[in-house]
Amino acid sequence: MSHERAGADTPGVIAPPPLIALAAVLLGVAADWLWPMDGLDSVLNWPVRIGLGGALILGGGALIAVGEQIFKRVGTNVKPWRPTLALATTGIYAHIRNPMYVGAMLLLAGIAVALASDGLAILLVPTALLLHFGVVRREERYLEAKFGEDYRRYKASVPRYGWKP
Repeated sequence: MSHERAGADTPGVIAPPPLIALAAVLLGVAADWLWPMDGLDSVLNWPVRIGLGGALILGGGALIAVGEQIFKRVGTNVKPWRPTLALATTGIYAHIRNPMYVGAMLLLAGIAVALASDGLAILLVPTALLLHFGVVRREERYLEAKFGEDYRRYKASVPRYGWKP
């Protein structure tokens, strides 16, 4: 799966992003079981946790779905361990370069809030760092090498994780 492998036309991501997210959920739940903290549970009551968590889950899921739909529309692979066939620069990608990863983090945050999972809440930071350095930065190097100036212009005009009005 490494980009350095001879002839590999992939970004060489460290692991499939859905697997990274699943690992965070499983490790977070295990941490809650081993070391219960009751932080989120004591700060947010059940209806607030369900409402806020649900909103974050729905928002994150929507970003992922819209991002995937545009990838399919432009004819490129959604899975980052497969070759990128075209740049997605329209729709949500005109405002944010990585909506699926932002969506995944919102989804994880929503799960943490809804379940009052302090372990998962704590793991949001290392998970975000793993996605950033192990996936996003590798994808950026790959896309710049593959698409050159077209990608550099896009990268200069659209924020990585924020929203460009």
